[in-house]
Amino acid sequence: MTDDVVRLAGVRLVRNDATILDGINWRVRPGERWVVLGPNGSGKTSLCQIVSLYVHPSAGSVSVLGGELGHVEVRALRLRIGVTSAALAAMMQPRLTAEQIVVAGKHAALAHWWNAYDEADWHQARRSLERVGCLDHAGQRFDTLSSGERQRVLLARALMTDPELLVLDEPTAGLDLPGREQLVQTLSGLAQDQAAPALIVVTHHVDEIPPGFTHAMLLSSGQVTAAGSIERVLTEDRLSRCFGLDLAVERRHGRWRAWSTSLAEPL
Repeated sequence: MTDDVVRLAGVRLVRNDATILDGINWRVRPGERWVVLGPNGSGKTSLCQIVSLYVHPSAGSVSVLGGELGHVEVRALRLRIGVTSAALAAMMQPRLTAEQIVVAGKHAALAHWWNAYDEADWHQARRSLERVGCLDHAGQRFDTLSSGERQRVLLARALMTDPELLVLDEPTAGLDLPGREQLVQTLSGLAQDQAAPALIVVTHHVDEIPPGFTHAMLLSSGQVTAAGSIERVLTEDRLSRCFGLDLAVERRHGRWRAWSTSLAEPL
């Protein structure tokens, strides 16, 4: 179907003779909000890099926003995809203001001085900051922001071009509880916004799934163990097999929680 936002068929990724992903088949449709879960080393970040068109698979086909990898101008297509990741965060210029970091996202640049921007661009940057609750920090240097505020600024940067797909690789990693909850709330607002793009969020913590997400994928050892509607996928049996633990699962007030029945600690 040409209206799929993402379509992966038989995707395999091998690096240094190690198989990272194998036999990945996946379709993301407009309006869907996906969470990708799995233990460390399961291939989640590699999957994000393929969907974001920064890594080519060793085998299989990848189609994103109607363009098939290998038959499309990748640089132009990337501008229609909003991305956040730890690697991108580490490349940000710390002395730039939040507003400057966001406006540079128009050209996927690391600094605003490499391109020309008009007043409409700066207005769009401020609108993106307002959308994630960070407008008050527009003039503040990036290196003076809290970890949670930095993540929300990077989310605003990803929204700068009004993307048709948003891919967030472990956006809550390293955040304290207030920062994590603020970001989860922001993502929940996006998930419930009908004008928002298709969303893919990667995490290995069940309790970080924002309310409003509709679909889930479980990855283990580079293979999909389950994928589909979030209620069908996030069962005790499927999560236990994915993480290799006996888990109990509950959903309360729109939030998910999972914990080991032997350790009694939430994931």
